[in-house]
Amino acid sequence: MLAQEGTISKPGEQKDTATCEHISRMLSRICDKWTVLVIRALGRGPRRFNALRRDIGEISQKMLTQTLKELEENGLVSRTVTPVTPPQVEYALTELGKDFLRPVRALATWVAVHSDQITEARSVYAEARINV
Repeated sequence: MLAQEGTISKPGEQKDTATCEHISRMLSRICDKWTVLVIRALGRGPRRFNALRRDIGEISQKMLTQTLKELEENGLVSRTVTPVTPPQVEYALTELGKDFLRPVRALATWVAVHSDQITEARSVYAEARINV
C-alpha cells in the first residue's frame, strides 16, 4: 500500500499512503498487549481500578492508569466517579469499546485454538537456530 521512497505516485497512491499511515497510528494506539487485556476484562462488565488490576494480573499501577487514560481518550472506555468518601471510580466499555470487543474476543479465541501449534513452531524454530 505504501508508496516506496523515490518513486512517482500514481493517482490514488497518495490517498492509500495516508490511509495506511492513519491505520498504523490507530492500531498502535489500540492494539498493544495491555489494551487488549483491559478491553477483554471490561467485556465482563464495569470494573473498579483494583478489580481490573486483579483481573489482568501482572500489569503495574502506572501502566494500567496510562492504558485506561488512552482508552478513554480514544472513546473506548468511560470513567465514572461516584461522589462518596472516598470517591469510587468505575471503568466501563463505551459503545465503541463494545464494538472493539468483538475482534478482541475473536483474536483471543484464535490464540487459544492455535496455541499448541504456535508453541510447536517456536520449539522447531529454536531447535533449528541452535543447529545453525
